[in-house]
Amino acid sequence: MLKSIIKSATFKQSQVAIISTIINGTLGALFYITLARLVGPSSFGLLTVSLTTLVLIADIVDIGTNTGLIRFVSSNLTTDRNKAYRFLKLSLEIKLIVWLITFVVIFSLAPFLATNIFHKSSLVSPLRLVGFGVGGALLFTFATSMLQAFQKYFLWSLVNITTNFLRLLLILILGFYLKLNVQSSLATYIALPMFGFFMTLLLVPAREIFSAKSEFLLLKELLKYNLPVAIFTIIAAFSSKLDTFLSATLLSSREVGIYGAASQLVQVVPQVVAGLGLVAAPKFSSFTSEHQMVIYLKKLQLLVSGLVLIGILLLPLAIYLIPVLFGQAYQDSISIFIILFFAMLVFLFSLPVHSSVIFYFGRPDVFIWVSIGNLILVGGLGYLMIQNLGMIGAAVSVLIGTAFSFLYPLVWLLVKLKKNK
Repeated sequence: MLKSIIKSATFKQSQVAIISTIINGTLGALFYITLARLVGPSSFGLLTVSLTTLVLIADIVDIGTNTGLIRFVSSNLTTDRNKAYRFLKLSLEIKLIVWLITFVVIFSLAPFLATNIFHKSSLVSPLRLVGFGVGGALLFTFATSMLQAFQKYFLWSLVNITTNFLRLLLILILGFYLKLNVQSSLATYIALPMFGFFMTLLLVPAREIFSAKSEFLLLKELLKYNLPVAIFTIIAAFSSKLDTFLSATLLSSREVGIYGAASQLVQVVPQVVAGLGLVAAPKFSSFTSEHQMVIYLKKLQLLVSGLVLIGILLLPLAIYLIPVLFGQAYQDSISIFIILFFAMLVFLFSLPVHSSVIFYFGRPDVFIWVSIGNLILVGGLGYLMIQNLGMIGAAVSVLIGTAFSFLYPLVWLLVKLKKNK
């Protein structure tokens, strides 16, 4: 089994994804470490709230477009390339329309959100920047999803690494030679995804995509698949950020900054998941028999198990480096980091099960219930635990929610496979 895994195309493609993810994760970690050290815990707390809001809104208003894009473009590339281009053009137009609406709404609501939801009036200006930044996030995920659907893994890596490197470089320049504050940091974060989108257009058949006709005739087909995805994505996106929002409401800016530092540091694991998902999603979508799917599922599960083990072995090193990299002001983030890190390892271990349910069985609706359960756990339980345990309570609620998000679809998959025998 191990020998066949090493020789498989999946393993080779995963190597590209994992190596690029490690580089991206390192660049991302350096970005947040540099940012946290230069602006301090209180300002980093405001940045954490702003960036979390940006990512949340971008995930919500995407309405499942990225997932639908990967599924339909991957399945049509070999049989009807023009239809694949029409799906791409339609997806881009949906994102642009949604961005315009979102910008107007967020710009108008920024004062209300800052003062009545987060109880921090200094967030008005950053939240208005968030409204613009949502567009960059939408366009960048369109670009990376497009490369994923084309299975252009090296180009996907190139775009991500270049964007993250330039973002880090700009922050260093601002920090050491100009003035770095919440607004300039956020503006830098927003600008680079735009660059990544336009860079991608030079690497794909952009002319054929933009010249595709009658793309809105595919709207019904796309929305039929996207709507269940959108529902669980919205709930999942909100529940995944709920710990930060509850902390922002119940804790001080300094505590939010400390929690945000630990939260950002563990994001290397979701990036590994994204890198492996880059390979797994089109593979699961392309299988024509359950036998093929199960063989691939076992290989992928063995691969992620090895990565989980490596993560556990590296944990002591990460604990040692936190105060060295972030500074003594972030010493309290160590215990939070440990809990969140194990939560992310559970998330990594869940990847094969999640991908098989969504992309092979085409049942994204299963994750509506997963997302609702996770929302209840992180929201209800998390609220009580933050009140009693502070930052630790928020981290524990994330771990419990992640465990539930693995076990529910696992039971569904096992029952489904048993019925199909």
